[in-house]
Amino acid sequence: MKMKFKKYLAPAIIITTLAILIGCTTNTLTHRSQLSLVSDDEVMSTSATQYKQFISTNKVVPIRGGNKDAAIVNKVSNKIITAVKQYYADLGRTSELDGYAWEINTVQSSEANAWCMPGGKIVVYTGILPITQNEASLAVVIGHEVTHALAKHGKERMSQGLIQQFGGQALSIALANKPQETQQLFGTAYGLGTQYGIMLPFSRNDEYEADKYGLIFTALAGYDPHEAINFWHRMEQFAGSQKPPEFLSTHPSDENRIAQLQSVMDETVAKYYHPQH
Repeated sequence: MKMKFKKYLAPAIIITTLAILIGCTTNTLTHRSQLSLVSDDEVMSTSATQYKQFISTNKVVPIRGGNKDAAIVNKVSNKIITAVKQYYADLGRTSELDGYAWEINTVQSSEANAWCMPGGKIVVYTGILPITQNEASLAVVIGHEVTHALAKHGKERMSQGLIQQFGGQALSIALANKPQETQQLFGTAYGLGTQYGIMLPFSRNDEYEADKYGLIFTALAGYDPHEAINFWHRMEQFAGSQKPPEFLSTHPSDENRIAQLQSVMDETVAKYYHPQH
């Protein structure tokens, strides 16, 4: 029995190792090498489908009719999008945003959350607005979430999931053979679920990257990056004793996050912040 197990295990390890070695790319934004077993076209297509499904099954706050929540979310999101385009243009990498069809929606929910899928599919829950309290803090949140999409963190996590659950199988094959499991994997990879275990350290690093570059986009949008510190202090108070310890969370503790933000604050302000009057 052991001999047979080893006989089949060895090829599986070789195939998985080859998939990891072949499927690594360098991200344009973060300049970090990351696992990439899913094409941008596949990610964009799946993202558009999932986003449409989410919007159709949740209570979207219409911007028409003068709703203040939707208005401020749209205003700040559009400023962040403009900042992103400026940042990539300054790098001479505008083509990296090809395929981005930005969408902004505010969803009525008590949950204090926001996210951005690949292709610029933004959702902000009304439950986070009492914590952001102002445009600058909301810019911090949206800049952070948009960075997740630009840094292709979800795509990386999706690739990791394909290795773990399907042995590095192509997304199209996984969708055909196990559509429900693959859709659940997509939801987890893009922050629509909770993931513990082997992916935990990677996702925490993703959070730090999203904080760093989200701060840059906040500054470029004309908002004071220092407001990030105030926001995370309020988030810490909001969470209180209900928050799990850092080693059980995909997010860094607020204390560690604030320390990381402070370490890049002076450079971000000096290079990117030009207050708008």
